[in-house]
Amino acid sequence: MSAIAHAPGETIPGRKFRWTESAGGLALVAVPVAMLIGLIILPTLTMIWSTFQVPSADGSATHLGVDRFAAFFADDYSVENLHYTLVMTLVSCVSALAISLGISLYLRFSSGRIATMVHALSLFPLFVPAIIISYALVRFTGPNGILQLLLEKIGITHYSTPYLTPVGPYIGFVWESLPLPVLVLSAGLSQVSDHAVEAARDLGAGALRILIEILLPQLLRSLLIAFALIFLGVIGAFTIPYLLGPPAPEMMGPYMQRTLSNLLNPPEAQVQAVILLAIASIVGGFYIATMLRGQGGER
Repeated sequence: MSAIAHAPGETIPGRKFRWTESAGGLALVAVPVAMLIGLIILPTLTMIWSTFQVPSADGSATHLGVDRFAAFFADDYSVENLHYTLVMTLVSCVSALAISLGISLYLRFSSGRIATMVHALSLFPLFVPAIIISYALVRFTGPNGILQLLLEKIGITHYSTPYLTPVGPYIGFVWESLPLPVLVLSAGLSQVSDHAVEAARDLGAGALRILIEILLPQLLRSLLIAFALIFLGVIGAFTIPYLLGPPAPEMMGPYMQRTLSNLLNPPEAQVQAVILLAIASIVGGFYIATMLRGQGGER
């Protein structure tokens, strides 16, 4: 096939309005990018920079240092709150991920009305605000709540409520965190070929071996994404631990709010926020790297 030559001044078809398309695309993203920079990135950078500015003894000048971070880690109560937050986040992540995996596997290999009902119930928390979830759990699991009344009807009178204990926010986090991993894992399982599963069954492989050798290797990326989404949603939560959790230790969300509003100490609250941001950024970077690696593999 011979190449078609174009005159020097002739416009190549298909490229006439490319610069206008580029300008239009940039105009569409200009406003959200400007809002992202002005409302999120710049204030965040300013906050991070301020945490390293340490005032002198007389308050007349400042110098750069990590004194505020050293004070945070030297305070036993602050460290206990950070440790409690990380443990609660990791335990909630693993629990929600395990339950979501079970639901996704059931939905992948089941059909009918019961499967449809299970799918709807698993996605229901996605449409319920956290404050409604919290108050519902207070009414259901709290003292003289519905669960206690039902247990007393069948003769169980030694009920101990999880309300205002670490179990309270744990239940709330797990229930609230189910929809996103169910969606992500269901999408990952839809990529698994039925022929591979059927071939493994024909060769005598049981359900556990199929799960470990066929399904989980193909679900690894989806599991990592789901874990990151749950982690980022739980670690900075405020409403559920504030309404359901114990007064001490506190998760970092209520602790930052109390430091800022009750103790009137914005610099210390900023240090707490930066520490939490650093931890979340590690998981967020891991999530972005997983997404980019997956896109590179698809190409």
